Amino acid sequence: MTTLCIVGGSLAGLSTARALRNQGYDGRLVLVGEEHHRPYDRPPLSKAFLAGKLDVADLSLECEDEDLGLDWRLGVRAIGLDSTSRAVLLDSGESVHADGLVIATGSTARTLAAGHGLDGLHVLRTLDDALSLRDDLTGRPSLVVVGGGFIGSEIASTARALGLEVTLVSGGREPLRAQLGSFASVVSDLHADHGVRVISDAMVNGFTGAGRVDGVVLDDGRRLQADRVVLGIGAVPNTDFLLGSDVEVDDGVVCGMNGSTSVPGVVAVGDCAAWFDPVVGHYSRVEHWTGARERAAIAATTLLSGGTAPLPRLRAPYFWSDLYDVRLQFAGHPELADSVTLESGSIDDRSFLAVYRREGVAVAALAMNHTKPFTAIRRTLVSGHEAATRSMQGASA
Repeated sequence: MTTLCIVGGSLAGLSTARALRNQGYDGRLVLVGEEHHRPYDRPPLSKAFLAGKLDVADLSLECEDEDLGLDWRLGVRAIGLDSTSRAVLLDSGESVHADGLVIATGSTARTLAAGHGLDGLHVLRTLDDALSLRDDLTGRPSLVVVGGGFIGSEIASTARALGLEVTLVSGGREPLRAQLGSFASVVSDLHADHGVRVISDAMVNGFTGAGRVDGVVLDDGRRLQADRVVLGIGAVPNTDFLLGSDVEVDDGVVCGMNGSTSVPGVVAVGDCAAWFDPVVGHYSRVEHWTGARERAAIAATTLLSGGTAPLPRLRAPYFWSDLYDVRLQFAGHPELADSVTLESGSIDDRSFLAVYRREGVAVAALAMNHTKPFTAIRRTLVSGHEAATRSMQGASA
């Protein structure tokens, strides 16, 4: 291969570029990024950066002495792909022809049509989103956060620390219920302890305001006063440019457990990629920082080896979140569990470890301010490599 192209200039794209160089690729490497910014770290956007504790320079993912020899194409968007020739068409009118392609386009924050055109209605996905929201929160006494996932909970935590009056509308269920199951009540209590009003029994029906949002209307008729509103209702994978190509897409780019796609010489990684996980037996997107870092090296190996490399050691999904003075960590597949036990610590003290098991085998773990025990149990969780190896052994027996 003499030319490789990475479409996507965030963590997954940069990590794959590093992996390609570390694995010996010394040819031309083109990196296409829709944003004008160089690669930056996203997790702080809803926390330290939003709180004004970090500047833009502090978010950089590049090392000062790093030189990957990249052909940067920033501020341009991929709008099409000729999968036969692996030519990426850009909205600038140019096209990049490559021997191999990495799709790392990430995802876009979901919005609600009801609020279209209203000032003061924000999403938080990009650095520009964060800059706009940070400026807009200054001097604004009330904020309504729509969405009870990680982004919504982190924004609520940060805004409350800044002194705003915060209401969190979590879409008909407790915040983080989908991720934490029965332990989600711990997060609701944590919000309540810090003065955040949590509404988990209603959905958002619309917004009020003449040009600028001033309220949120719920489906039970209630109206919440709001000087600003942030939507944290999930994200959609950026795969539109693949329409009409031979790359299979279904809630993300469909990939094997090594990042390979339906087109030889094309791999995908990051939020836009739905990798097969043999532990649960289906394709899924891992929309977290650690997944992007770890899977980038696997995708690079797949691309350089033509897909002939041994099975990758695909670790169990892992994420963390900082809420108020609490570090929340989770790893594994809780949907597989038939039991959950509190292993150590105390829920009331906001410091504990819970382990999810299936037939006595640990499949997931949750910790709150309990990092050391969590790290130990995380190492024992079943991995995709182990599950795939057992499956292959069973098929050949």
